[in-house]
Parts: sequence; structure tokens; C-alpha cells
Amino acid sequence: MDKAFRRYRIMSFVTGTTLSLLFLHLALKYVDHTLWHATALFERIDGMAHGLVLFPIYMVMSFQFIIKAKLNVTLLALMFFAGFVPGLAFVLEHRLEKRFYPNGLPR
Repeated sequence: MDKAFRRYRIMSFVTGTTLSLLFLHLALKYVDHTLWHATALFERIDGMAHGLVLFPIYMVMSFQFIIKAKLNVTLLALMFFAGFVPGLAFVLEHRLEKRFYPNGLPR
């Protein structure tokens, strides 16, 4: 189960980071419209990477962790929403780490 959690954790950080960057870029549209236009290519690349590659991998790792840890399927639904709500992936990963590894991850 440790390896499954580590894979979930890595994908949680990567997916949460790309989603947060997309959210910040969207907020930039209302702050500085010129800079927003200058970084439009970044938004397209980050959006496609998040939506087409990273989020599906994140969901596979989440499902694998749910199966190995024998957790409730409602947690999988919460993990699904963490791919759409900026910051939720970080909070969820932190709470799962504290729940399963209160003394830290074993080496």
C-alpha cells in the first residue's frame, strides 16, 4: 500500500499544481489582460496536459490506492473533484497522509 500511496501522492501534487496554475492564469485575465494574452500558449499547453494526460493518470492512481487501502468509493468521488477544485488535491493528500501515516511515510 505504501507504493500505491506514493504514486497517488506524486500525481496529486502534479495535478494540483497544474490546476492551480490554470486557475491563476484565469484570474490573470481580470488583472492584466495584456499579460494574459502573452501567456495564452502556456494556458493551452498546461490545460491540455492537465485535462488529457495528468488528470486521467491521477484518477488511475487514486483508484489503485482506494483498492489497495480498501477505502470507501465516496473518497474516490472526492478525489475526482480534487481534479477540478484548485487546492483540494493538496488538502486531501495531506489528510490521507495523516490518516494512514501519522508518523510519516516509511523509507
